Amino acid sequence: MKKCGILNRDISEIVAGMGHTDMLGVCDAGLPIPSNARRVDLALSENNPRFADVLRVILRELSVEKVIAEQETETQNPAVYQEIMEVFPDTPVEKIPHAEFKKMLGQVKAIIRTGEFTPYANVILVGGVVY
Repeated sequence: MKKCGILNRDISEIVAGMGHTDMLGVCDAGLPIPSNARRVDLALSENNPRFADVLRVILRELSVEKVIAEQETETQNPAVYQEIMEVFPDTPVEKIPHAEFKKMLGQVKAIIRTGEFTPYANVILVGGVVY
């Protein structure tokens, strides 16, 4: 039994396989996920697990060079936008329109669906390097 770090087998495998510039999506419960995308569904119930909690766990193991967020998050869900900024205080955050964000999901290695029940709680994490 693994005793620390990411315990979810699928997420652990995805993070271990990420390379520089590879992308990983983390989304709320309502984001439409492309049918051909690798999906890890963590949603158990409304707001369980929370979007920011999942980000914090992933960030313990994944080097993130850049975060891509939806422009709408800042005005439509300022609490989640603030959480993103708190989780990634020293990481550049690029904001793009929701429609463009959904198109970018076709380029990610995987998408992790949380139980977050608030709108625009979605990011794409761009893998960095540790050296």
